[in-house]
Amino acid sequence: MCGIEGGGRARAFRIMMPRKAGRVFGVNYERKVDSMDSLAGTQSFYEDADDSRRKRTRLIVALVLIALALAAAYYAFSAGKGGAAGADGAAAGAAGGAAVPSITVVTPGRQSVQSTISTNGTIAARREMPVGVAGEGGRVERVLVEPGQWVGAGQPLAVIDRSVQTQQAAGLAASIRVAQADANLAQAELERAEALVSRGFISKADMDRKRATRDAANARVRVAQAQYAEATARNDRLNIVAPAAGLVLTRDVEVGQIVGAGSGVLFRMARGGEMELLAQMAEADLQRVRVGTRATITPVGSNLNIAGQVWQVSPVINPDTRQGMVRIAVPYSAALRPGGFADARLVAGTAQAPLLPESAVQSGPEGNYVLIVDGKDTIRRRPVKVGTVTDGGVSIASGLDGGERVVVLAGAFLNVGDKVKPVVQKSSQ
Repeated sequence: MCGIEGGGRARAFRIMMPRKAGRVFGVNYERKVDSMDSLAGTQSFYEDADDSRRKRTRLIVALVLIALALAAAYYAFSAGKGGAAGADGAAAGAAGGAAVPSITVVTPGRQSVQSTISTNGTIAARREMPVGVAGEGGRVERVLVEPGQWVGAGQPLAVIDRSVQTQQAAGLAASIRVAQADANLAQAELERAEALVSRGFISKADMDRKRATRDAANARVRVAQAQYAEATARNDRLNIVAPAAGLVLTRDVEVGQIVGAGSGVLFRMARGGEMELLAQMAEADLQRVRVGTRATITPVGSNLNIAGQVWQVSPVINPDTRQGMVRIAVPYSAALRPGGFADARLVAGTAQAPLLPESAVQSGPEGNYVLIVDGKDTIRRRPVKVGTVTDGGVSIASGLDGGERVVVLAGAFLNVGDKVKPVVQKSSQ
């Protein structure tokens, strides 16, 4: 049985092995076939995609060519239509049917215009008074004024300690009384001697000595009086007082400060509160300014117009700046502060000149100019020099004689040589 069994097993083994091998080989074959089918499907997919891409490319190229053809046709059609319209317009213009714009012009003539000069400068006190110590000085006990206050002539500004000087003055006053007592005694002795001289009791020499004693006593009285008056005057000068009526501008002293002759300026005042404008002007403008020329002062930061008058014109010109100083007297105003800045307009006289609206004057790289309409209704350009600018318009210093037809508006839209239809309006007054 063992042999049978052994033989049976061997047969079984021989029989089963091919089956197992057959299953393995069968499975591998099926997988290989499936893989080949998959690769074949992928290749066909890519071929279809390439065909679709080529079709889209052809379609896009065809659409672009069609669009270009349409654009070329439209351009050719528009050009032909525009040329025909231009020909028709030229023909209409040749026939005299072209329209020209209507332009407002003005004939300015010549009017009386005030010649003004604009300048600016610094405000200062017309007559500034520096106040310092006039006497011996000492310790300041009180300061009686502040900047911005008005003071009268001789009014104390600061009080100086005078305790020592007061005692000295009292001693001098006492010496006057002593000298006066001696003088009275000498006078009495002289009078008694004169009563006895007729009786021969006193010689003439004694009388001369008594008269000399009396005269010396009277002289000592006058010396003492002079010394007392000197001390009183020195004491009066200890206080710092205003030399004249005016406006206090600055204060540079405090209570307790020791002041003396070398303390410098303690107060600054404007005599009478009068101010002035120190204006630097060009050499050419100085020739048109005279003493007495009227001016209008406008402090910076305000709309005030303060009337002033030129009271001094500099006799020299600064060689570096080619300018000179003009001093304009201005009455006191709270808006005027020394050291501040102000504008000024000086009326330098009147002159006859064309007056145009500001819109008529234009400017370019070459300067100011206006557009005029000539006798053939054609635009021409005329360079001008602008004079005084007033509320009524701009005066023309040179370039126009007043009889031209000047374009008032729309000058920026016109070119030299353009044909226009002028509409004249009255000149500004």
